[in-house]
Amino acid sequence: MFVLKQGWACLFGGLLLVAILITRAVWQPDWALARYDFLFLFAMAIQALFLWTRLETWDEARVILLFHLTGTAMEWFKVGAGSWAYPEAGLLKLMGVPLFSGFMYAAVGSYMVRVIRIFEMRFAPYPRLWLTWILAGAIYVNFFSHHVLPDIRILLFVATVLLFGRTRIWFRISDRDWWMPLPLAAFLSSLALWIAENIGTLTGTWLYAGQRPDHLVSFAKIGSWYLLLYVAFVTVSLVSREALYPPGRPLPRARNRDAIRSVRATSESPQIPLQPQSARRQSR
Repeated sequence: MFVLKQGWACLFGGLLLVAILITRAVWQPDWALARYDFLFLFAMAIQALFLWTRLETWDEARVILLFHLTGTAMEWFKVGAGSWAYPEAGLLKLMGVPLFSGFMYAAVGSYMVRVIRIFEMRFAPYPRLWLTWILAGAIYVNFFSHHVLPDIRILLFVATVLLFGRTRIWFRISDRDWWMPLPLAAFLSSLALWIAENIGTLTGTWLYAGQRPDHLVSFAKIGSWYLLLYVAFVTVSLVSREALYPPGRPLPRARNRDAIRSVRATSESPQIPLQPQSARRQSR
């Protein structure tokens, strides 16, 4: 059930990866529509379908759009700096970056908002919001500034553990609740994204500087995704505020089977009817 729910949560990214694989296998260079342009139209259609079927809400879509834009800005900078490139042609390319690339970041945002809702996730104890905003801002700026200034990602790794080390992700499967440390969940998610990146480079959809399609993506990219996931998570938390709980605040519901049974037993026991207010006054 855990795997099925995870697969359902990452439906947007999964469909995009399938489209990347299939188009790589069948696309011909003399076709009227470029492959990159088709991927953009396909991603637009997926997003419209998600909204039409209410797989995503409009509030969630607005936050996903914000992460989409921040990801596209990073793409423009990184491609311009020579970190990676998109070798194929396309009409819907701006500054060397095909417009569909922003949807790869949107897929990460879509996964986060959906996985929080599907698993009924709660995060406790959650750090002060202003601290998380500072951390996310520092991570995002470092992706740009490390080209001209010292790279502080080691300090940022430490900061994620110090800030979120005590935070547990509570998630529900059937009638039982489980938890996982948030940094561990971020690492496992970054590992999954690294595998997805290898699919992208294997198909030649994008390539890192000096990389051949049959080469693995550097393991260092796992760390990059680990940090970027915190930016995505803090962005998504803007619409998932009810899932966040500051330090010391208890979870609002029972979190284990015994407690759930106790609550159910109490609710099923005979209830004493409430007396009218006038009767209560007379009894006094």
